[in-house]
Amino acid sequence: MNELLLEYLPILIFLGLATVMACVMIGASWIVSPQRPDPEKLSAYECGFDAFEDARGRFDVRFYLVSILFIIFDLEVAFLFPWAVSLSEIGLFGFWSMIIFLGVLTIGFVYEWRKGALEWE
Repeated sequence: MNELLLEYLPILIFLGLATVMACVMIGASWIVSPQRPDPEKLSAYECGFDAFEDARGRFDVRFYLVSILFIIFDLEVAFLFPWAVSLSEIGLFGFWSMIIFLGVLTIGFVYEWRKGALEWE
C-alpha cells in the first residue's frame, strides 16, 4: 500500500505547486492592479445602453430547440471527419454504418421540419 501511495506522490506535488502558483498569481494581480474603477469602466457595454429588463427573463422554447439541433448537427460533422479519413481502412461496414447514422439524423431533421419546430413567427 505504501508503494502505491509513493507512485501518486509526484502527482500530489504537481497539484500542490499548481495550486500555490495559481494563488500567488491571483494575489499578485490583485496587489499590482489598481482597484479604482472610473465611470467609463462601469458603464454599459456591447449594446451601448443600460439593461431595461431583468436578465433572468424567459426565453422562447424555440431557442433551445435550435441550439439542440445545432449541437446535433455539429456532432455529426465531428463524426464525419474521422470517418472520412479512415474510410479506406474501415471498409464497407464502416461506410454503411455511417450511412445509417446519417439516415437517422436526416429522418429526425425532417420530422422536426414537418412539425414546424424551425418556423419563426
